[in-house]
Amino acid sequence: MTGEPYNDTVRGLFEAPAHAGDLDGGTTVFLADHSMRIALSARLSQGNIGALRFRAWGCPHFIAAAEVFCADYEGRPAADLAGFSASEVMQTLSVPVEKTGRILVLEDAVRSLGQSVRGGPDSDQGRQ
Repeated sequence: MTGEPYNDTVRGLFEAPAHAGDLDGGTTVFLADHSMRIALSARLSQGNIGALRFRAWGCPHFIAAAEVFCADYEGRPAADLAGFSASEVMQTLSVPVEKTGRILVLEDAVRSLGQSVRGGPDSDQGRQ
């Protein structure tokens, strides 16, 4: 073990996240927990996720995980949001187990976004 907390993939995604920013005309949810904050925005097109953007405040693993989510889910059916798994992202980025709570914040935000775009019971909460 090198003692380096972030691998090259995490560093690259943290330094240049392609999906960071705001999305006009979409649905946005905001979640804050475990000193992490995230705003996720989605714009749908014919039932598919046409665009995803995020603003995240947290450690490099958290920001990299938000980028991985956006890159993986953009273009997919909106219904796929319900199947997002923090454990898959943790494996992809080699996130240490002690940061599980942080990545679960992302999972909660994705689930909330999924409910909002489907018009679920909490669909008005978190919209900006």
